Amino acid sequence: MSSRISSLRTAASRAAVVFVLTCAATACTWVHMAPGASRVRVVEQTPSGCDKRGEVEVSVKDSIAFYDRNQLKVRDELETLARNEAPGLGADTVQPAGPPVSGEQRFIAWRCVR
Repeated sequence: MSSRISSLRTAASRAAVVFVLTCAATACTWVHMAPGASRVRVVEQTPSGCDKRGEVEVSVKDSIAFYDRNQLKVRDELETLARNEAPGLGADTVQPAGPPVSGEQRFIAWRCVR
């Protein structure tokens, strides 16, 4: 009887660990803003009076094992990654070139006179 109770406790412990790790992984933002990226703005429409500096393609995990991550969180992380890349191109503005697909997205980088 005690070995059965011990087996149940082990199974419950494993389930609890998987549950906690899944919750932690889905709640976390894994992408952090790089220095200088906070000054990069994101626009939806092509900005006027700006010079195109290039394009960047960024990607994050949109699913973990069998769990699909929150799409709003995925979008935010993709945007942050694009903003992180912009200063390296001499850009201060990024514009999505299209919607995210499978955790990947392209952005156009612009240098705008403000």
